Amino acid sequence: MGRGDKRTFKGKVFKGSHGKTRLKNRANAKAKAAAIAATAKKK
Repeated sequence: MGRGDKRTFKGKVFKGSHGKTRLKNRANAKAKAAAIAATAKKK
């Protein structure tokens, strides 16, 4: 796993693609992370 693996953050940076691991909009990424953290705390 590394630069050649499109599933990892490094791989997405290397390929220049985006997705779940590397979202284009940083504000949306932070909001999504906060929502996931809040859901995890409830459980």
